[in-house]
Parts: sequence; C-alpha cells; structure tokens
Amino acid sequence: MRGCVTRKGNRYYVVVDVGIDDAGKRQRKWHSGYNTKRAAEAALAEIVTSLNAGVYVPPNKQTFGEYLVDEWLPAIKASTKASTWDSYRRTVQSHLMPRVGPIPLQAVSPGHLNALYAELLDGGRVGGGSLSPKTVRNVHVVVRKALGDAVSWNYVVRNAAASARPPRLTRTALHEHNTWSVEELRAFLDAVQSDRLYAAWIVAATTGMRRAEVLGLRWRDLDFAAGRIGIRQTLVSVAYELRFESPKTSRSRRSVSLDSSTVEALRKHRLHQAEERLAWGESYLQSGLVFCREDGSPVHPERFTQMFDRHVRRQGLRRIRLHDLRHTHATLALQAGVPAKVVSDRLGHSSVAFTLDVYSHVVPGLQEDAAQRVADLVFGV
Repeated sequence: MRGCVTRKGNRYYVVVDVGIDDAGKRQRKWHSGYNTKRAAEAALAEIVTSLNAGVYVPPNKQTFGEYLVDEWLPAIKASTKASTWDSYRRTVQSHLMPRVGPIPLQAVSPGHLNALYAELLDGGRVGGGSLSPKTVRNVHVVVRKALGDAVSWNYVVRNAAASARPPRLTRTALHEHNTWSVEELRAFLDAVQSDRLYAAWIVAATTGMRRAEVLGLRWRDLDFAAGRIGIRQTLVSVAYELRFESPKTSRSRRSVSLDSSTVEALRKHRLHQAEERLAWGESYLQSGLVFCREDGSPVHPERFTQMFDRHVRRQGLRRIRLHDLRHTHATLALQAGVPAKVVSDRLGHSSVAFTLDVYSHVVPGLQEDAAQRVADLVFGV
C-alpha cells in the first residue's frame, strides 16, 4: 500500500508514499483534509492510481489567482496575439480574481465554477448589472483554457471546467442580430456622404469587413483594376494602445471583391487623401493606410465606433452597433440569393456551416423562396 488515511480532529487526511529522494530519505505527501473518511478513502484510491500511472500531482498551496496572474498569463503572452492576451487579462482581473482567485488551484471544482457563472449572470458587470450568457460563456472559455494548461503542466489532475455547466445559448440569443434593412442602410450612407471617411462606411457596408480590417487596410492591399481588397493586416487596440496584427486565422486572411460604386468611392477618397498629404507636407505620417486621420496617423478603433454612433444618433436612425454593419451585409447578401459559400468567404468565416448557423434566421425565407421557384419550374406556374 502506498498510502493511508489518518484523522486529525474532525478532518481526514490522505498520506501517500511518493518514493525516495536523492538523499535516500522516504518522501510522504499529505493531501488536505476531507470531511468524511469515505471521501478520504476515495481520494486515496485516486491518488494511488495516479502514482502507479506516473501522473501524480503533488499538493500545492498556490491559489487559482496566483496561478493565473503569476504563471499562466506570463507563460502564454509570447504565443498569443496581443489583443487576445489583453482580453484574457481583463477577464482574469475583472471576473476571476474577485470571485475565485483566493481558492487553492487544486481545490477548484465544477461547483465553484458553476457558482461563478451564476453570480456573473446575476450581477457580474463592472459598475453594476448582469452579464449576458454569451459573455459568461466567454469567461468559461478562458477558465477552461487556463485549467487545461494547468493539467498539462502537472499542477492539477483534471480540468474542473470540463465538468462545469456554463449558461447555454438559445438559438435566439445566439443568432439574433440587430441589422438594418436596405432602406435604413441607404439612408445612413446618404447621410454620411460629406464625411471625410465616407469611403470607410461604404467599405464596411458593402464588404462585411470587421472594424479592425477596415482600419488596417493599406493602399497596397487594393487592386483597383481587379476590384479586389486583400485583407492582410488589422488595427486593434490593446489597453487603448494601437497595434497592427495579422488576421487571426487563415480564413480571415482573404480577398474580397468590390462593386463598382465602392471602387469609385475609394478612388475619390484617394484623391482627397493626396490633397491632405500635400497640405500637411513633411508633417504627414506616411502610414500607407487607406483610412487614417488628416495627418496620416491611424484612426483609433474606439474613435471610429464613436463616429458611427454619432452619425446614427444625429440622423435619428434605428440604433445598431458598428459591428452590425457586418451582420447587415451578410443578411442582405443571403436575402439577395448570394450563395452561402460566397458569403462565408467574404466574411472570412471558418466554414459555410458556421455562416448558415449564425444566419439561420435568414434561411427559412430562402427555403420558402427556393421551394416556390422549383414548383414554378415543375408545374409551369
């Protein structure tokens, strides 16, 4: 037998023999107290099994918060995109440290995590208010990744997040997007014609490009003759600091065709930008960006969003987010009969199945239209 159960006061402890050290002294490891003898005996059996299998994890008093801040975040920083790493950092600081940070890493259980998710749903927003199920699931993704690494690094035996129950997303919550109709989109574009970044709004509306992709676009990424944009760079904000990154996935790194109206808007924008460059002279920053400030410097993503919100508010249009222009483009394209594979390619989605799943609210109408078209052919209506 490689271990035993012993009692101290009202608690039970597991003591296991883990071998002999370099000095020839036998080593014994004590595992923290259990409420009942049965629980301790079950733990002993599990620990002995892990010892025999060579996957034993010695006890450690490190807290979950210490692991996250002192080890996990620093360890993944070099291999993670700056914007992604910063989102992990903010999740750790805002949601995990205050609630589950003090719990010993090896004691984190599915129950702890379920309680965390319930608390976030009830009132987890910084400054007050509840978090949406989608946001809480994003927290779960971070926890699961962090604990998965802890398993790989032999800090814990199992990933508690794998057995936790984050909130489920209903199909309505998952796929419901606030999009504009053709008339609303046209009204917006008509209203911003005098904006110096008018072409940026056109590109966002007619290509479905993400904010970071629009603001990271360079003139060398445009092929006017072919009417195509190559998405090769993004502009993101990390702790409000601007950074240029490559697209997140190979599918995001793509080529998007442009319509003639968008090409014409870009040609006019290039001429106007050339005038600004001459006016600024040597002070002009030669960034090569298609959409930039008057002096050639990048447009901060948050400022771009604020500009969009102001335009919408001033024109009295139904409020949507800037990102909803992307959803609007996809929805209108599918409604216009554009094949889902083409829409998926334009958006840079991971697969056509993902596109159809995200925009499933559009599909029923397309199904009905398809049924009627086939019937017209068959019955000669």
